[in-house]
Amino acid sequence: MIRIEGLRKVYRVGEEKIHALRGVNLHIGDNEMVAVMGASGSGKSTLMNIIGCLDRPSDGTYFLDGQAVAKMSPNELALVRNEKIGFVFQSFELLARQTALENVELPLIYSREAGLTAAERTRRALEALERVHLTDRVTHRPNQLSGGQRQRVAIARAILNKPSILMADEPTGNLDSVTSHEIMEIFKGLHRDGQTVLVVTHENDIAAYCQRVVRLRDGHVLSDLSIAEDMAGRKAG
Repeated sequence: MIRIEGLRKVYRVGEEKIHALRGVNLHIGDNEMVAVMGASGSGKSTLMNIIGCLDRPSDGTYFLDGQAVAKMSPNELALVRNEKIGFVFQSFELLARQTALENVELPLIYSREAGLTAAERTRRALEALERVHLTDRVTHRPNQLSGGQRQRVAIARAILNKPSILMADEPTGNLDSVTSHEIMEIFKGLHRDGQTVLVVTHENDIAAYCQRVVRLRDGHVLSDLSIAEDMAGRKAG
């Protein structure tokens, strides 16, 4: 699914060079659920932006579903983001004036599917909302929903086009502990159904829902372990 070799990213700030990634190697297979962890400045956000085709590396290779991402045009990258990658953000990123249903339908407006009717868009959006247990809030706008409900809408929108990868950037960062675990149970259910899931988090109890934990430090992969090995290492430390 994801194959990264020797990935480097250098930002220039005036005369200064900032090395965000320093030769990262990472392979993620189909239907894995992986947590990416690291302190501020570790490179995890840069790595996820590159995996999500929101940024390009300075050096190294990135293959997504066997395709070399570096060779894709801006239009091809836009299609990958719309059709192969679903994004879930800490701040939900919902349109305030749109209902839950309308927010979920949004990716289909930019889809390449020919002849997609309004009724078909609605049907598929309702299916996605049902998957996150929110069919009783379809006409509500974001300000009428709780934080957990807004995140459920965001997840429904992210899975609408049945992406190869679901990427969640601190998806529980604005939620209380009970709601956070409810949201992670949704991700876990999606994973059980075959979805590949990447979760950026700084919380060990959230990472515990995943199969693997990739820890970054100063632009390097510090460790890449199964959740059992990662937990054992933390206890030993």
